[in-house]
Amino acid sequence: MKVAIHLKKGLDIQLQGKAEKILSACSPCAEYAVQPSNFGGIVPKLLVQEGSAVKAGSPLFCDKLRPHIVFASPVSGRVNAIVRGEQRKILSIVIAADESSAFEPFDIPANPDREAIIALMLKSGAWAFLTQRPFGIVADPDATPSSIFISGFSTAPLAADADFLINGEGGNFQAGIDVLRKLTSGKVYLALNADYPANKAFEQAKGVERVRFRGRHPAGNVGVQIHHIAPIGKGGAVWTIQPQHAAALGKLFTQGRYDVSKVVALVGSEVKKPRYYRMTAGVSLSCIADLINANPMPRIISGNVLTGAAAGLDGYLGFYDNEISVIPEGSRYEALGWAMPRFGKFSRSRTYFSWLMPYKQYRLDTNTNGSPRAFVMNGEYERVLPMDILPVYLLKAILAGDIERMEQLGIYEVIEEDLALCEFVCTSKINVQQLLRQGITAIMQEYK
Repeated sequence: MKVAIHLKKGLDIQLQGKAEKILSACSPCAEYAVQPSNFGGIVPKLLVQEGSAVKAGSPLFCDKLRPHIVFASPVSGRVNAIVRGEQRKILSIVIAADESSAFEPFDIPANPDREAIIALMLKSGAWAFLTQRPFGIVADPDATPSSIFISGFSTAPLAADADFLINGEGGNFQAGIDVLRKLTSGKVYLALNADYPANKAFEQAKGVERVRFRGRHPAGNVGVQIHHIAPIGKGGAVWTIQPQHAAALGKLFTQGRYDVSKVVALVGSEVKKPRYYRMTAGVSLSCIADLINANPMPRIISGNVLTGAAAGLDGYLGFYDNEISVIPEGSRYEALGWAMPRFGKFSRSRTYFSWLMPYKQYRLDTNTNGSPRAFVMNGEYERVLPMDILPVYLLKAILAGDIERMEQLGIYEVIEEDLALCEFVCTSKINVQQLLRQGITAIMQEYK
């Protein structure tokens, strides 16, 4: 077996509420939504109106600049509302679901070539499964990636176990791999955790290059894995896909239907019984109301606590999210702040005594424990980022609007999730992820 890539930098945040490996059913839900903000790099153009009847796989909107890229309904039913924000920005297309879902039928091409595969993925809405590095946007169907990456594990706080998510989907996963191999001129890489044996679906998959990683978070981030295997430079393109989406892609090419149902981890200290549930992308989070401690109302996050979006019970499960995190709100003021001993508080530094208890699980809330201030050059970013870039200098180049310096400092290799730990440990309370996206947007506009 090949030697694992050992990443020495990083940080594991131990939180209460890890999901028990039990698959359950949550309360039925009659409302689903597709949110254009889930998909990077697109400008949505509606293809339906309120009252339109749809099936699972029916197009709801397309990219205005690339109209052949469409985004489909996750369920069958009727378009109940089109929610808009400032300047009539489309926030969500809400669907009142039928009791049982009907699927749009798609013809499966026999022994499809690359063009036929792309055509079916675009028509069915499955093209959204593929994201492109750099920039973390929906992949460009006119480009040919140098490789495709699948991360077979996650190291984020309370992350869903990818082996459990893909359990029983070995056949569909292999079918998805067979499709992906025809989309790239290079290899399909599958990154696995070297600390434990992977699911049979991963270990027995054919046509992939397995690479094993060992280390703390963000070792499971696909961006970190790309950096250590096949770094991206200016003009390069690498595509990524999640394991459950690879299985859904296989299902499209074997069963002819767009199916975005998936296994999701409901986690966090405010969950009564953290475990796994089968859901469909876009489901209303009101379906978990009976499963959480709602007095006082906690923060409900679609995704993990570092990169997820605050949603609430009136929000929806994000298209790319495999977990729902529920933690206490941090709306209370703490007298004396850092000056107290704080035995129950977690800290990356030795400010608190938590460093004496590395395996203790904490009930953390959303308090930032401070307000934004000037950058403090203390090397904390570099200690948690296992990539050969200088994050503070990159962020300063973004603030200065220096495109050339951003490129030199590695902006093509990172997206928000890769620098999320930098934001968590930041002494200056800088909104690192928001600032990074600002720089990525500037780069994309520069080269349109």
